[in-house]
Amino acid sequence: MEKRSDLLIRGDARAANRALLRALGLTDSDLEKPFIGVINTWSEINPGHVHLRSLAEATKAGIRIAGGMPFEVNTIALCDGIAQGHLGMRRILPSRNLIADSIELAVEANRFDAIVLLASCDKIVPACWMAAARLDIPAIMITGGPMMPGRFRGEDLVLPAAREAQGRMLRGEISGKEFQEIERCICPGPGSCSMMGTANSTSCLTEVMGLSLPGCGTAHAVDSKKLRIARESGQQIFHNWQKGLKPSQILSLSSLKNAITASMALGGSTNIVLHLLALANELQIPLSLETFDEISRRTPFICNIKPSGKYPMLGLEDAGGVPAVLGELLDLLDLDVLTVTGKTLRENLAGTKNRNPEVVLSRQKPLRQEGGIAILRGSLAPGGAVVKQSAVSEKIMVHTGPARVFENEESAREAVLGSHAKPGEVIVIRYEGPKGGPGMPEMLSVTAALVGMGLSESVSMVTDGRFSGSTRGPCIGHIVPEAQDGGPIALVRNGDLIQIDIPQRRLDLLVPSEELERRKKTWSPPPLKISRGYLKTYAERVSSADKGCI
Repeated sequence: MEKRSDLLIRGDARAANRALLRALGLTDSDLEKPFIGVINTWSEINPGHVHLRSLAEATKAGIRIAGGMPFEVNTIALCDGIAQGHLGMRRILPSRNLIADSIELAVEANRFDAIVLLASCDKIVPACWMAAARLDIPAIMITGGPMMPGRFRGEDLVLPAAREAQGRMLRGEISGKEFQEIERCICPGPGSCSMMGTANSTSCLTEVMGLSLPGCGTAHAVDSKKLRIARESGQQIFHNWQKGLKPSQILSLSSLKNAITASMALGGSTNIVLHLLALANELQIPLSLETFDEISRRTPFICNIKPSGKYPMLGLEDAGGVPAVLGELLDLLDLDVLTVTGKTLRENLAGTKNRNPEVVLSRQKPLRQEGGIAILRGSLAPGGAVVKQSAVSEKIMVHTGPARVFENEESAREAVLGSHAKPGEVIVIRYEGPKGGPGMPEMLSVTAALVGMGLSESVSMVTDGRFSGSTRGPCIGHIVPEAQDGGPIALVRNGDLIQIDIPQRRLDLLVPSEELERRKKTWSPPPLKISRGYLKTYAERVSSADKGCI
């Protein structure tokens, strides 16, 4: 069978290439095997990735058993949580594109015949989607799995509780000693944060789209089940290479819509909007914000997982994982799409059972009738905005209030923790979009402060930045056009009334158009905050949020 790697080993002209490969210890028989790249995003400073070396070893063992020749290579993997609330967060979303590019370069330069991609966290998993789609050679993903939940005095806790605890301490709800206890127990070991944040949202959707083996999305980092999945994935990629099964046969508009449907039912992160749009771009498939909203309106929110629900990710794994959720949505899915198992989604789901209806609810008794994410439009966001409606209290789904404007995240957070935010206000944080940030940083430190200060049912927040998957409360992001591009959010002044109506999908600035035109005449874009390096290039070239920040 012809191999891409034959370019490296066939003919007298490739003697030097072969000599270099022999320097690695390869034998004649090794050179005849398909070269399978194991793209490992291991990192010693990222809890979601620190355990990936053991998964890579299991993967390589599976490849060797099946008859392939594995080669492990590495790329960067930044932790959103560690980068949260400081200048490092501006590097997180831009890293997605850089990781995808680095994978492309490594695979093409080394002429791998197939690849297995190991990743866990927020931007790294979508980067692997993008690379797999772009390269279109046989590919399987192994997502690293959630960490175990923290335990504090008999209660399961997930990471946002640590940030919210600061506000609770300031309000006198908990002592300084309890604050320290929460910090020490909340992340008990390796894995992605133990909630339906962006990392686990994208990991679950990897399974839904058929890019990973069944059960991979929720198998926990410390569970030996994950090692078995890694070994089986190594064997499966060899078989997929033999069959010529490529991502272009798996990823389609139908599989993307399946992913959106699953995300709405799961209460997934708003960031999946950016990442699925970016994947659609790689696939050259048209996908718009309207598709997300159409699917949300017909898909109930049924997954009772933190931060929107009651249970950590371990609860979903015990209930049957992604298959248990999909089993409640069968008539909303295209079940005939192909997956990396070589079987259809329908075949993969045969015999699926929901083992805990308190975690995965039925369609007849959902947590909410609509899906987790809503797309808003209006005079403040003519190009669209995104909100995780499953995390918004019914008390503030409709809200009109005066704007309190901040030019960056840091000043807004200080105001909230300093008790300067007042009930009824709408906090506006601008110049934090893809270009203005640059890098569209997450506003988690502000949203956590709002929850901790007891304002999540009385204060709304809008931004051209974005939010973490762990965000709770009426927080609307991804506003297009962003302030740096002269969008209406750049023209908002303190005291302007902003009207939010999530059920009607509206976000409006209640200022006469004539007044906005007057303001626009005196507005000019501020200089970019970064004048050199990768972020400068990113800010100059990045698309808007409604196009996926590609």
